[in-house]
Amino acid sequence: MNAPCKPLLSPLPSRLPEVGTTIFSTMSALAAQTGAVNLGQGFPDFGCDPALIRGVTQAMEAGWNQYPPMPGVAALRQAISDKIVHLHGRRYEAETEITVTAGATQALLTAILALTQPGDEVIVLDPCYDSYVPAIEMSGAVPVRVPLTRGSFRPDFAALAAALDPKTRLLLLNTPHNPTATVWTEQELQQLADLLAPTDVLVLSDEVYEHMVYDGRMHVSAAHVPGLAERGMVVSSFGKTYHVTGWKVGYVAAPAPLMQEFRKVHQFNVFTVNTPMQHGLAAYMQNPAPYMDLSAFYQRKRDAFAQGLARTPLRLLPCEGTYFQCVSYADLRGPERDLGEADFCIWLTRELGVAAIPVAAFYGDGTEQKTIRFCFAKQEATLQAALERLARLG
Repeated sequence: MNAPCKPLLSPLPSRLPEVGTTIFSTMSALAAQTGAVNLGQGFPDFGCDPALIRGVTQAMEAGWNQYPPMPGVAALRQAISDKIVHLHGRRYEAETEITVTAGATQALLTAILALTQPGDEVIVLDPCYDSYVPAIEMSGAVPVRVPLTRGSFRPDFAALAAALDPKTRLLLLNTPHNPTATVWTEQELQQLADLLAPTDVLVLSDEVYEHMVYDGRMHVSAAHVPGLAERGMVVSSFGKTYHVTGWKVGYVAAPAPLMQEFRKVHQFNVFTVNTPMQHGLAAYMQNPAPYMDLSAFYQRKRDAFAQGLARTPLRLLPCEGTYFQCVSYADLRGPERDLGEADFCIWLTRELGVAAIPVAAFYGDGTEQKTIRFCFAKQEATLQAALERLARLG
């Protein structure tokens, strides 16, 4: 007879004691519970190109179902290299400078683990994507939050300069920016490069929305700016670009010495990534039209959604890129105007049947600006249903 399990004498220590259920899970669960239109979590509700599915199916049928090389399928790494040099003018060698990852979030965590030591400081620009700070804390490094300029969400270079010190090891950059939908200009990126030039600070550039920029803007990658490319890792995501977020396939490009350290960690926390999907993506990337046309595709959705929102009391903030639209509810006249952002999103979900995300959730200190974020990566019918419900705000 087995002896009974001995109970724990004390609570299990947590690596992330301040972390609970994310706001994305909370709002998506509430949307499902109430039957609300879910414009909270950032994923499309439409399918990908059937040709991409066929490419993966053909790879499976051809027998590509065992482990691929640890850094990724050679054909896919070469296709990524060719794309980057075509778009951004820098050639990353497929053999030594590109690694395929299990999505961008894994790439970011692996990069932080590879590039930092316990006690190093890592600058993040608030508001920021919710995985950044937990990844830094799990690595034993110290997050240093530097707010973007309130209202415009542009970089505050004076604040950045003040945050740099001898302990600063890494800076996380995100453009196009989630959640605020701002896009860094080439001038701003060069100003950052100039600021970092006298230092040994490395850069980790999250560019997963690189193909979603609007109104004639261009996405300027850290790969395009020599002073950043030489000290940086660039992360992107096939899930965002090809409407397959559930596939969790992304990549990292970096100079060989940085990539060597990245792969040391990558081989032990993931080792490698889904083989047939890599082959399918490699074949699909031979045609650049799907990603070259993506900005126009999403700008049509942005414009139609903005036109509908303009008929409500919600005030639109600029949307330069990504598939997110931030709005202010400060001009509402009812009692809901005085709610905090999280409570307002709950009210909006329960009372009007539309789920959104509070921008305060992306701030370390929960900064409140009466601003919420909608995702417009949805079918026209989904967006129209949401707009009909939001019209009741009038």
